[in-house]
Amino acid sequence: MKKLIIQIVLAAVIVFLGYQCYESIMVPQRFETIKKQRYDRIIQRLKDIRTAQDAYRAEKGKYTASFDTLINFIKYDSVKIIRSIGQLTDEQVEAGMTEAEAVKKGFIIREVIKVNALENIFGKDYPIDNLRYVPFTNKKYEFKMGTNLIKTDSGIEVPVFEARISNTEIFENLDPIYHESILQENGERLRLNKYPGLKVGDLNEANNNVGNWE
Repeated sequence: MKKLIIQIVLAAVIVFLGYQCYESIMVPQRFETIKKQRYDRIIQRLKDIRTAQDAYRAEKGKYTASFDTLINFIKYDSVKIIRSIGQLTDEQVEAGMTEAEAVKKGFIIREVIKVNALENIFGKDYPIDNLRYVPFTNKKYEFKMGTNLIKTDSGIEVPVFEARISNTEIFENLDPIYHESILQENGERLRLNKYPGLKVGDLNEANNNVGNWE
């Protein structure tokens, strides 16, 4: 009887250790799958913020640190586009005429017109009011956004902006399950002197509004 109990205990220990070994392999893999899913959506939102900011700067000459201002601009303001009237004929193309020459000679007319920003940039059905919110956080978190002026080596001041969100906030609801994986992800980024999360643009350098995933 005693021998049987020992065998049962040993079997249970073996099963437990096997499960722990399995989980040590699978948990990081599951986290990577979830991370990619979340990063893909959040990166797209950051790209949309960049697009909106570029449109705002084209009209206003600067970026904005306010989501209220940015969203209202996209919803209610207009952006300039160039409309072409006319086109090269087959005969003109065969003769080697360029579009620039056709414009100069008046065969093609170009004019600047204003169109609704939302419809032109994103489409009229784009949920612009959600631009500030971080996907997968149930609107608990907004992207942190700021602006700055960077002076170049030639003494020119260049406007820059940054929008970011940390991994701690991105994965907050998963921390109890994937705590070690999140710590490892952040630790690796900090070791490489990189932001532990996702961001677009930079407040300390003019980097052409590149994202840290690019």
